[in-house]
Amino acid sequence: MKPIAITMGDPAGIGPEIVLKVAAEIGDRLPLLVFGDVDLLRQTAETLNIPVTVQEVSGSVEARNTVGSLPVLTIGKVPTDLPVGQVSAAAGQAAYDYVATAIEYAMRGEVAAIVTAPLNKEALRLAGFPYPGHTEILAELSGTDDFTMMMASEDLRVVLVTIHEPLREAIQNVTEESILRVTRLANDALLRSGNKSPRIGVAGLNPHAGENGLLGREEIDIIGPAVEKARAEGIDVHGPFPPDTVFLRARKGDFDVVIAQYHDQGLIPFKYLGLEKGVNVTIGLPFVRTSVDHGTAFEIVGKGIADHRSLRVALDQALAMIGEPALSIHG
Repeated sequence: MKPIAITMGDPAGIGPEIVLKVAAEIGDRLPLLVFGDVDLLRQTAETLNIPVTVQEVSGSVEARNTVGSLPVLTIGKVPTDLPVGQVSAAAGQAAYDYVATAIEYAMRGEVAAIVTAPLNKEALRLAGFPYPGHTEILAELSGTDDFTMMMASEDLRVVLVTIHEPLREAIQNVTEESILRVTRLANDALLRSGNKSPRIGVAGLNPHAGENGLLGREEIDIIGPAVEKARAEGIDVHGPFPPDTVFLRARKGDFDVVIAQYHDQGLIPFKYLGLEKGVNVTIGLPFVRTSVDHGTAFEIVGKGIADHRSLRVALDQALAMIGEPALSIHG
């Protein structure tokens, strides 16, 4: 198979450490191609005593891991005096370049999927990139207009109607059209992942899903009509349900995915279940992309204690989405 692209993330964060830890576990069982900085990865492997030999490659997507080795395509060079564990424009520029180059490879069909380590939004802004996160970079550089985030774990899947927006703007952007669009994306994503009959639950916007208009009319005027239109298209979708119980119902098996109306409505219950179990999937792209569901963790950089389980799960999720068996290396 073609290699899985892994972007190193912010070089001042825990991305290099978790990439190396996953590579050490995988060995030669899966072809990988890391987009990052070979010198930094070598230094990190030596400092933290991670048993991986970092192998520099020059654009070749045929490079395959040998036991204990990791092919790396160096995209620029980060400064040797880059301050680790700190926000910087240099780190933001590097993180952007890793992702942008991986997207080029994916669009040409030279890698099977992209798995991303975390970047830092403030570092991106310092480098002159006004993106609120990976999702928007991936969409813009791939020319994708119809996309959203899906957070996935064994316990819960959540898809967002609005993503990285201030709450006031997010509420204004909860429209019948946006809910219908995201419901279609969620249904298609689950179908492509092998679920032949996805069951979708939709969260309300207001407390208690509006209490029949007593606490707001969005459920009556916007969300309910969107659900009915989706059902008319043959999608097995139900709601709107009170946001304080619909995620629990999904975890118990009533639904395969919950449509959340705004970022924190969906991500707070999801992340409460454990960051190490979760994966961020961008749905709607012309290629598969998964990611860790945590940040750069500047406060623990260099200590050797970064938890790489989310990156391992993200890799397995990417394999599932391209029709390959999971490595079953996480637990």
